[in-house]
Amino acid sequence: MAARLVRRCCWRHFGAFVSAPSAVPASLLVPAGKAATARALPQAPFALFHTSSPSSWADGFSVKEQVEESRNPEHKVIGELIETATSPQELFQLSEFHALNSNQASLIITQLSRLVVEKNLETASILRDERFQRLIGITDSQISQVWNNTLVNLLKSLCSLGMDSNRKEMQSVEQEVLWRLRRLTFRQLTSLAEFLAVKQGKESRLLNEVIKKLELRWTELEGTRTVVTLMGKVGHVSPALMDRLEDKALELAEQFNPDDIRKITLALAYQNRRCVPLLRALSYHLIQKHSELSLSVLMDLIFAYGKLNFHQPQVFQKIATDLHPQVSTMTPIEVTRCIRSFALLKWLSLPLFEAIVQYALDNTKQLSVTHLCSIILSFARLNFQPSGSEDFFNMVHEELQSQLDSLEPHLLTDLVWSLCVLQQAKAPYLQRVLAPDFHARIRGDQSLKAQNLRLKLIHINAAAKLESPDYRGPFLPAEMLSPAEPAGEKVTLLQSSLREALAGVLGSRENGRFDTRTIYGWQIDAEMVVNSENKPLPLKDFAAPHLFHSEGTKPLPPGAKRVAFLRWEFPNFSNRSKDLLGRYAMARRHVQAAGFLVVDVTRQSPTLAPSAPSLPARGLAAVIPSRPPVRQPEGGGGGR
Repeated sequence: MAARLVRRCCWRHFGAFVSAPSAVPASLLVPAGKAATARALPQAPFALFHTSSPSSWADGFSVKEQVEESRNPEHKVIGELIETATSPQELFQLSEFHALNSNQASLIITQLSRLVVEKNLETASILRDERFQRLIGITDSQISQVWNNTLVNLLKSLCSLGMDSNRKEMQSVEQEVLWRLRRLTFRQLTSLAEFLAVKQGKESRLLNEVIKKLELRWTELEGTRTVVTLMGKVGHVSPALMDRLEDKALELAEQFNPDDIRKITLALAYQNRRCVPLLRALSYHLIQKHSELSLSVLMDLIFAYGKLNFHQPQVFQKIATDLHPQVSTMTPIEVTRCIRSFALLKWLSLPLFEAIVQYALDNTKQLSVTHLCSIILSFARLNFQPSGSEDFFNMVHEELQSQLDSLEPHLLTDLVWSLCVLQQAKAPYLQRVLAPDFHARIRGDQSLKAQNLRLKLIHINAAAKLESPDYRGPFLPAEMLSPAEPAGEKVTLLQSSLREALAGVLGSRENGRFDTRTIYGWQIDAEMVVNSENKPLPLKDFAAPHLFHSEGTKPLPPGAKRVAFLRWEFPNFSNRSKDLLGRYAMARRHVQAAGFLVVDVTRQSPTLAPSAPSLPARGLAAVIPSRPPVRQPEGGGGGR
């Protein structure tokens, strides 16, 4: 800090008294005399402070290096010729007509690398050129005299040109950089780390040493650009450095522009770092300061929030509102990426989703089968039914039914399962996935992916039996209807409260079942049978067609009813309403269609709340409806 202050003071004070040196040194035009040289030398240090600014030091040139450069005008002109060269041949000619030192040879190699990138030149011929080999030899023979900034650029240039890392000259440059790490500026270390992280990856010894230096000198970190660069390019290599960067980003949150916020949130998303304080700060300043956001920023933000499962309603509302008028100009990939992100966040914006439906109808020929599948899967997750559902689903069936055989098995299963959620699965879809040759491939497969596929097939089978009266088969065989044992789950407060509340109502353990697994692939939290007077009856005496193995065989007596208690936790609902997500809405429909009266149990339920000690006294009449509820069409709300 003190050194930086001294530099600034010198730059301000000396700049007022000293004039700039001549742009073109006379030593290159006419033979230089001793007197002229003697007059030029005393001005050089002061001219440095006048012509340079703190930004030039930030670029990595030390005061000593700039003094040496201004002291030798010929070197300065050679440097200008190197910078203005427009072809490799011009650079090679400089090496033939001038006696170059190692620093100038390094500058030529760096400029060669830039020309290769700018003009997309072929590197093999350059690496084989004898003049290039001479440049490498000059650099290697005097590597210790190469300036710090030039040395860093030399290493990056040699890597970009594709020079073999096992060559002696390449290893010499890397070793020299390694020895000088303590003398490099923080900006040089940042540039080097960014390059090595992309080119060499985590296994690079030099990268690991550079990151150690960045971790030790993190207090020198300043400026939003450096923070954003390190988080995006280097943070994934070192969690410790990423912690420091998150703290610094939180400090600078107010200074970030929308593109910086986009890059930071993407960096967090790709590294699965859910830094809540930083995300909250970025969200706040995004809402307060930035009224207009570009399409790319909106798309990347909603993707990052979705991947991190970070919920910020004000940001979601702003993104949805800003995206709505731009839907018609979006590409199919952007549309599907957008809707999948909102579905992942369980955020249903009716105007936006209706606009996407209209987009699909207007651009049917541009949408591939994969795009349509993504839209259907997203709608199903949120249980969204378009206002013009008939036109939309007619288009979907027309486009998809002829393409079912081309879909990968898991995608086909997800598609049919989603259509079952939306109550749009027709016989051709059901027959395709319930056919014996389709599910035979996963028999005996105990992988998690196969188990998830099997469970969805069971749900599809239930939809075919309970919600498709015209469907005649095929169906899954009985041995396929028993899913794998679920992993032990932690008992929630709502679950334990439900058991406690029902214990006093049932009177006997034989009058109820808890955590019942059904042949439909759904689990019932509690079930019971009551007579016409709403009094519990022993379950084991009666047939239970919804179980894998029924204990009893008696039919239910006249007036008796089966009652199912379904527990709904907060994650089972859409974020914008009290409507269940598609998966749980289908579970409720199936249980109801199987002959149960459904009692929904939520945290807001007044009858089964933990603080309801009067429940046993009131009896089952307070919980069970006197008649089956009128069945509402599931597609009517869709989260509306």
